[in-house]
Amino acid sequence: MFTSALKSFSSNISANYTISSTPTSICGAWKVYDGKKKSTGRAVSIFVFERKSLEAQAGGFGARSSSSSMRKVHEEVIARVKKESNLLARLRHPSILELAEPIEDTRSGGLMFATEPVTASLAGLLLEKDDQEKAGGVAGRPSRFVVTDDHGPLRRRELEIDELEIQKGLLQVAQGLEFLHDSACLVHGNLTPDAIYINAKSDWKIAGLAFAGPPDTSDTPSNIPPISLSEVLYHDPRLPRALQLDMDYTSPDFVMDSNVSSAADMFSLGLVMLALYNSPHTSPLKTNSNVSTYKKLFASSSSAPSATNNYLSSRPLPKDLLNGVLPRLITRRPGQRINAREFQQSQFFDNILVSSIRFLDSLPAKTPNEKSQFMKGLPKILDQFPRAVLEKKVLPALLEETKDRDILFLVLQNAFMIVKSLPSGRRAFAEKVIPKLRETFTVSKGTSSERDSAKEAGLVVVLENIELIGDSCSGKEFKDDILPILQLGLESHTHSIVDKSLSCLPTIMAVLDFSTIKHEVFPTVAAVFSKTSSLGIKIRGLQAFVVLCGGSLGGNEALGDGLDGAVQPPKSAKASNNAVLDKYTVQEKIVPLLKAMKTKEPAVMMAALAVFKQVGKLADTEFLATECLPILWGFSLGPLLELQQFQEYMALIKSLSSRIENEQVRKLRELSSSSTAARSNDLMNVGSTDAFFGSNGKDVEENDFERLVMGQGASNSTTDMFGDGHRPQPQQSRASRAATPVFAWSTPTATSAQHSANSGSSMDSWGQSHSFNPQAAGLGSSLSNFTALKPTPPLSAGVGNSSTNGFGAMAPMQPMNKQSSTWSMNPSGSMTQPTSAISYSQNQPNFFVPPPPNPSSPVPQSSNAAPSGQKQSTIQNQYTKGLGGSRLQENGAKQAVQKKTGLDAYESLL
Repeated sequence: MFTSALKSFSSNISANYTISSTPTSICGAWKVYDGKKKSTGRAVSIFVFERKSLEAQAGGFGARSSSSSMRKVHEEVIARVKKESNLLARLRHPSILELAEPIEDTRSGGLMFATEPVTASLAGLLLEKDDQEKAGGVAGRPSRFVVTDDHGPLRRRELEIDELEIQKGLLQVAQGLEFLHDSACLVHGNLTPDAIYINAKSDWKIAGLAFAGPPDTSDTPSNIPPISLSEVLYHDPRLPRALQLDMDYTSPDFVMDSNVSSAADMFSLGLVMLALYNSPHTSPLKTNSNVSTYKKLFASSSSAPSATNNYLSSRPLPKDLLNGVLPRLITRRPGQRINAREFQQSQFFDNILVSSIRFLDSLPAKTPNEKSQFMKGLPKILDQFPRAVLEKKVLPALLEETKDRDILFLVLQNAFMIVKSLPSGRRAFAEKVIPKLRETFTVSKGTSSERDSAKEAGLVVVLENIELIGDSCSGKEFKDDILPILQLGLESHTHSIVDKSLSCLPTIMAVLDFSTIKHEVFPTVAAVFSKTSSLGIKIRGLQAFVVLCGGSLGGNEALGDGLDGAVQPPKSAKASNNAVLDKYTVQEKIVPLLKAMKTKEPAVMMAALAVFKQVGKLADTEFLATECLPILWGFSLGPLLELQQFQEYMALIKSLSSRIENEQVRKLRELSSSSTAARSNDLMNVGSTDAFFGSNGKDVEENDFERLVMGQGASNSTTDMFGDGHRPQPQQSRASRAATPVFAWSTPTATSAQHSANSGSSMDSWGQSHSFNPQAAGLGSSLSNFTALKPTPPLSAGVGNSSTNGFGAMAPMQPMNKQSSTWSMNPSGSMTQPTSAISYSQNQPNFFVPPPPNPSSPVPQSSNAAPSGQKQSTIQNQYTKGLGGSRLQENGAKQAVQKKTGLDAYESLL
């Protein structure tokens, strides 16, 4: 690519400028590249001439061209090209192309120089227009003039040639010719569409001065050599046509009279005007760069352009041009032609739009009164200007006048009107307006804060157009460039500016992000609200709080503060990006500001009410109850409030109170439900052995672990219904579990005797540490459903059959055998009977019911038995321990007193 080739050149331009990789346009023999200076970022256009173009053109003539002659021709061409750049460096005029860097030689033998940014040449623009017309419109084919934005896709350069653009451009060319003829004493010599460039501001600039020279009648000494007509009129086929004189736009003064005068340029200007209106957009003269053909065309009136043949134009020409201008330009005699100054004063330029552009070009030289009058009248005709002229010509010229503080507000008013009318207003605002606003309103540190009324007037215009600004720039641009201007307005000492700044808050909310609003916008608004002594600013600050809390200014709130008497039409609410303040900021920052208010003016109180309505949507119920409601009650009792205003306060108080009540009821119901569920779970666990006795698997595991480490061996017992982990529960069949119970007075078996000997001490400890209530354990219903019990005959030594119910076999107790009822007292104080003690075999149920005493059958006494009183006490204690409760002991005592027979003997069991 060409960029890599340029990097190898040791030139000032390639070292100090960044150059695009592809040319944006080709203007004659030059390729034009976009460039930007590395140090300042200034945009330029870089013209590059490649020597290879000369070699390629001469390659087809081989032997017929001697190397020496070709070398001489090439040197002449290079000298001519350098002459063009050198003259641009010497000539400084608004209508002459401005040179940024002088011409330089490159290592490859080429030439390059830098100028102000140009969009295209007039020839390229006319060629573009021809292609569009052939394709049936702008959309018929891709545009040659396509550029890439820094932060966007490819876009078409907006180039238009309408009537006003042509008039403006020709007027600028005429101004440049006047400068060349009168001030520089030069004749252009080759004024063609290729010699006219259009810059980024849509201004037409003169260039292509390779054939320029002094006129023949000039008495002013000049170091520029005169034009050698004999040389320039000869067309060398070995050279590119763009490097030679274009005879299609040449005056007959050169070809037929060999006379060099400024009138020749005016004839060429007339041919350029015809090319603008012709179709295709070329000169009506077709000479093929041949002098003889040129002379033949002018030898006949039909082939020479004149008024009789419509100047050989294929399209109708404007009447002003046809009647008053062309006849005095395209004429055979030089003396009959008008000069450049007379051309500018012709009827062709006599209209309000062209006159406005001319006045705008000379605006810096006008008086303040003239500037003010022009700015005031400009809005009346802005809609008549083409959009391209407004964007590229009028808007930049206006923004240049922002340095004049006296007309700053007028300049900004017109600038915002132009941005609003442009389809590409967003781009124009970002590229042209924002830099000027930043330059005008940015206050540097150390600058005196004296009041500047002219600057404040301009600030008011900016605030009035804040919605347009918000729509025309991105969030980052708004934060970096516009927000400082708004903060400047909020900090102003003028109440009207502060009021307008606060009214801009809805637009700010829709553009900025939450963090910026919370940390940069809200502190400034809060400071203004707390410090101001103006009721109007106080009310506007409260309305700002409503917006910051997520509300909108609707109804009467949008009409003003109610204190100035002015009623403005309501503005359409703009959608917000929901960047409202968070709950913490509302509760801890806004509400204290409201609480600290001392004024009780009704307008302020009602504005505060609107804020509390928004706070009620965001704050917690506890905060509303403890902080907001007391403030609302205090505000509602203000002495200046009317009945309707008081009722509005009461409506909000009732609404918030209802919300607090509902929320508190909901919380209490949730807590009550959870507590009831917990108590229900506790009650449901009463019937379970684990919940009642506190026994679980972990206790058993810890008990087994303790027995294991103490050397007692692991226990295989499981927890029974009473939580006794010492009683083993082996796996047995249903038949074995339904064993006959054995009572204290029954004859024990060998197995029961052995079990009693092994478990006597365990029974003692179990009876002392456990008590059992059948009703509390959920067994009352089972006990009440016992079937009738029948006495059984005395048991023999063997185990008899028994019938079972829900708690095992139940049978009346039988008196014990005298020989098996020997009791003794062990050293620990518990009663033991090694041979025939109360036995709990593995087949016995978990508790026993004694039979009623039989008065007719006294208990037989044994010779080895204890005394009567002691024996009765021992049996009763043992029986009480076996059942594990004092309640059963009392029941047993009652049964012993009562004397009933038959079925009545079992009444206590029901």
